[in-house]
Amino acid sequence: MRSICADLLLQRFDLDAAQPRNRQLYACLRAAILDGSLTPMSRLPSSRDLAQELGVSRNTVIHAYDQLLAEGYVHSRVGSGTFVSATAPDRFLNIDGADNRAAADTTTTPLSRRATRLIERAQAAPKQWGAFMPGVPDVTAFPHRQYARILAKLWRTPSPELLTYASGGGRPELRQALAAHLRIARSIRCDPEQILITEGVHQAIDLTVKMLVDPGQSVWVEDPGYWGFRSVLGMEPGIRVVAVPVDAQGLCIPHRPGRPRLIFVTPSHQYPLGSVMSMARRQELIAFARANGAWIVEDDYDSEFRFGGHPIPAMQGMDAATPVIYVGTFSKTLYPGLRMGYMVVPRGLAKAFHTAQADLYREGHALTQLALAQLIADGHYASHIRRMRLLYARRRSFLVGLIEKHLGAEFLHSQDSNAGLHVVLRLPDHVDDVALQQTLAQRGILVRALSRYYVRAKPQRGLLLGYAGVPESHITAAFGELLSVLRASGIGLSQR
Repeated sequence: MRSICADLLLQRFDLDAAQPRNRQLYACLRAAILDGSLTPMSRLPSSRDLAQELGVSRNTVIHAYDQLLAEGYVHSRVGSGTFVSATAPDRFLNIDGADNRAAADTTTTPLSRRATRLIERAQAAPKQWGAFMPGVPDVTAFPHRQYARILAKLWRTPSPELLTYASGGGRPELRQALAAHLRIARSIRCDPEQILITEGVHQAIDLTVKMLVDPGQSVWVEDPGYWGFRSVLGMEPGIRVVAVPVDAQGLCIPHRPGRPRLIFVTPSHQYPLGSVMSMARRQELIAFARANGAWIVEDDYDSEFRFGGHPIPAMQGMDAATPVIYVGTFSKTLYPGLRMGYMVVPRGLAKAFHTAQADLYREGHALTQLALAQLIADGHYASHIRRMRLLYARRRSFLVGLIEKHLGAEFLHSQDSNAGLHVVLRLPDHVDDVALQQTLAQRGILVRALSRYYVRAKPQRGLLLGYAGVPESHITAAFGELLSVLRASGIGLSQR
C-alpha cells in the first residue's frame, strides 16, 4: 500500500518529462514543503520505500533527499529517518508571491447578497468559554462518568444500524425518553412520534422554515431577540422577516398585524431581556395564530433553570391543539458541543417533517442518541438538572449581589425574571455598549452588547453577563475587571 506522501508526489511527478528525475523529484518535494502539503516535522518515507512506490531508482530518491538536506528543507536523524524541517528557508525570503496572490484573489470572489448580509451581521463569538460568556452552562459539571460508562458499553458491540445513516426523526429510545421527560418537566402534550432529534436549534428553525414558509410570506421575530433566528431566516430567499417589539408581557401583536406564517417567541424566558410572557398574552397570541393560519415556534431554550416562583408550563401544552411547534436543546442542560436539540411538531406534520429531515440533513449520531436516552432513563439527566439549578442559583445571586453593591440595583434590568443563564446589566442610554464589549474582550472578559439584539425598536444599552460557567472566585476577579472598565468610562461613578 502506498504512503500518503507517494500519493501526493505521483499527482505532481511526470515520469516522461525531459528533466532528470532526481531534479524533478527534488522540485516536487520542495514545492510540497513550501505550500504546506508536507507539514513541518512530518516524516518522509525511507528512500527504499519511496523509490519502490514511485517506480524510480533508489539513487534518484537519495539524490533528491540529499539536495533538500543541503538546503535545509529536511533534516535526518540516524536510525529514525528523514523529517521536514520546522521552518523552510524560503519562508524567510518570501521569494514566491503565488500564495499571496491566490489569497488576494479569493477576497474578490463575489458572495450572494444573503451571504454578504450574514457575514456583515455575524455575532457568533470566536471564544465560547469564560467569564461572562452568556448562554454557556458549566460544562465541567457534566456527569462524565455515568455517560462514559454508558458509551463504553454501547461501543463494545455496536450494531451496524448505529454506525450508518439514520431516519425517522432520531432514535426511538431517545424520543420515548424525551416524551416522558417533557410531559412531566414542561407539561408538553406529545407522543414519541411527534419528536424530531435535531443538530441543535438552528437546524430545527431551518427545517421549519423550509417546510412551512413560501417566498413572499412573512415571519415574525421578537425585537430584541435571538440573533440566530435572524441569521437562519436571512438565508432563505424571498421571506419577509418582521421584527415585532416586546414588552414586559412578551411579544406585542401589532395594531395592523398582517398575516405571518411563523411567529418565533421565547415565552418562558424572553431572550435577551428575561421577561415571562403573561398568560393573557399567550392566549391572545394563540388565538391570533389560529385566526390567521400562522404557526408559533416556541423556543424553550433554558426554561429548566428557574430560581424563584412557580415553574412556567410551555405554551405547547396549553390545550390539545395549539398551533405551536416546540423547540428545545441539550446545549444548556448538558453541553453545547453535544450539538443536539429536539422539536415537537403537531401530529399532522410529523410524518412530513421526519421525511424531510432525513432527506435534507442525513441523520446520524445514533450511538450518541442511544447513550443520551439511557442517561435520561436512568435518572442521571434529571439529577444533573437539579444540581445545576442549585449551582446556577448561587452563582446568579453572587453576581447580582456584586452589581447591587458596586453599581446599584438600577443597573439590573427591570424585566429580569430570576431565571436562565445570564443577567442583563443596564447601562445609560449614551453609552456605546458595543465599544465596551470590544474593550472588555481585550481584557479577557466575554460579554454581549444588548443593543446588538435590536432590529427596529429603539435599542436599550447594556451588557449580557453569563454566570453559569463561572465559579464564584472567578466571578469576583472578572467583575473587578468589568468594574474598572466601566469606571474608566465614567459609568457608575455618580451613583456610588
